[in-house]
Amino acid sequence: MSIKRVWQGLEAVLHALVLAMSLLLIFTSPWILIGRQLTERAGFWDLFHVYGGLLTAMVAVLFLLKVCKGGQWRLFFPWLVLDIKPLLTDVRGLLRGQLPHSGGKGLISVIEGLGVILLLLVALTGVAWFVAEPANALTWRHYHIVCVHGFIGFVVLHCILGLLHIREFFN
Repeated sequence: MSIKRVWQGLEAVLHALVLAMSLLLIFTSPWILIGRQLTERAGFWDLFHVYGGLLTAMVAVLFLLKVCKGGQWRLFFPWLVLDIKPLLTDVRGLLRGQLPHSGGKGLISVIEGLGVILLLLVALTGVAWFVAEPANALTWRHYHIVCVHGFIGFVVLHCILGLLHIREFFN
């Protein structure tokens, strides 16, 4: 089996894998008891959160590669090349009571791009917490929790936008 075929198969499930792992980590996070570092007494959920989180961080990087593949990054991050007209059009429409459409370089795609950034920030701060010296670990833990809260907000908004997108099929 070629690397290209493996990548295509992985690419097809990355969104679902990011979603499943993120929700598992979020919903089980109240059960973890990690401060500066894992101890010998770490329980199943502590170990799952750390090693599942490290796996999810790797999946997040693969997801970024998928999003950026073939110039597709311009849809999710048009502001990087100062292409903000579609975004401003959607915002003006929203202020007039019109819901933005999916796709293109508009508001919904930009929000999805911000979700990718938040996912990567969660991954980065989680990995930094994992490798940090005990003296700095609690600072990285704090940053990780702040980023997770932002990511949770994104997930809620992403679900709402998904429902609005489904609504487009019936209009």
